[in-house]
Amino acid sequence: MEWRKCYLDVILVPSALLISIGYHFWLWHTVRTQPHRTTIGVNASVRRSWVQAMMEDNDKKNILAVQSLRNTIMGSTLMATTSVLLCTGLAAVISSTYSLKKPLNDDVYGAQGEFMVALKYVTLLTFFIFSFFCHSLSIRFINQVNILVNVPLQGDAVTPSYIHHILEKGFILNTAGNRLFYVALPLLLWIFGPVLVFLCSLAMIPVLYNLDFLFSASPDNTKI
Repeated sequence: MEWRKCYLDVILVPSALLISIGYHFWLWHTVRTQPHRTTIGVNASVRRSWVQAMMEDNDKKNILAVQSLRNTIMGSTLMATTSVLLCTGLAAVISSTYSLKKPLNDDVYGAQGEFMVALKYVTLLTFFIFSFFCHSLSIRFINQVNILVNVPLQGDAVTPSYIHHILEKGFILNTAGNRLFYVALPLLLWIFGPVLVFLCSLAMIPVLYNLDFLFSASPDNTKI
């Protein structure tokens, strides 16, 4: 493959991935050091209090706990199903007998050779598979909480701290699955050229920033 045909793919697509990885690394560091600056940290603190409240007044709030967890499971199921459908579609495209060498005309920037087209579809397939994997594990952990949260507070076998730990694993996996899905969306545009991937990744960062960070930080920035 000639350099003049693929240099944009080699430069712009890894740059777009590095932008997303760098943002999420910074987000992870902020969550660990200043959790109340982020919605993830605040939500984690609220979930700890929620588990404690559900277990202390289980007779009155057991239905509320099950319904709340069921809504989370439905969201993870929807995302897992979407990821599987996209994986199935990509697998069908990859195994198709039709020629995919030039999905568009020659005016598209970037390489359109057989190797590059295969790399595009395999990369997308990898992201969606891992997204499905994270959402599946998230459903598993939240289903466990769905049962344990209704256990009466007797003894040290099942404590609110233990249930909160399992619940956080489920929500962390849910968040990881969503973020893998979000990163894969700009890569879908790679089929039409690497320039769109880079521009879409740049546009996504301000959107995620406004969703992830709080603009009125709490003075209590204790670690989670």
